[in-house]
Amino acid sequence: MSSAEQSQIQPQTPSFAMLRTLGGIAMLSGLLVVLVFQYTQPIIEENKRIAIEQAVSRVIPGVVSKKDFILGPDGLFDAGGKDLKGEKVYAAYDAKGELKGVALEAAATGYQDVIRILYGYNQDCQCVTGIKVLKMAETPGLGDKIAFDPDFLKNFEALDARLNEAKNALENTIVTVKHGTKREQWEIDSISGATISSKAIGRMINDSGQRMFPLIIKHLDELRAGQAN
Repeated sequence: MSSAEQSQIQPQTPSFAMLRTLGGIAMLSGLLVVLVFQYTQPIIEENKRIAIEQAVSRVIPGVVSKKDFILGPDGLFDAGGKDLKGEKVYAAYDAKGELKGVALEAAATGYQDVIRILYGYNQDCQCVTGIKVLKMAETPGLGDKIAFDPDFLKNFEALDARLNEAKNALENTIVTVKHGTKREQWEIDSISGATISSKAIGRMINDSGQRMFPLIIKHLDELRAGQAN
């Protein structure tokens, strides 16, 4: 064999050995992902629990304790149960154990991404008592004002959310209106320059309220007692 032919022959890596190496790397990577997930998941859940607890205190004044329930068409259940159909709600109580309101999560698409909030509902006035933004990616200085603009947040100090006579839907649709044109207590005065984000808040509260407020009123005695069926 000539020296030219020898120079053209390339060393080859055995295919089985290469596949075995790649497989080992993949298995190790998968194991590391699982271990990291198992380690961080309890931390993430605890941080979420603390954030929700703080948010409940923001949206419902006078809260001392809360209890988590699953509420849906099938009834009211303790949140610790499995395979329950419905949405998680947070019943909030004062120092005397009296129900101060119910906090609920809601979400809708804003300008950039999904906006998620926690908001409070008072069963006595049938009104929304506050909102707290839990997640958003809105434009800094514009859309993100929904989280801290004092005039916008005033909309939710006693936002009318009364039910109709049949108690199966809102008497009036909660809607966001152009800045400066609010005339009714169920209207939300939007933020100038952040109309899309403002409308997302109104839309999510209305959709959630139409579905959940009739169920809250239906199971009000159970919520006041702090016990599910």
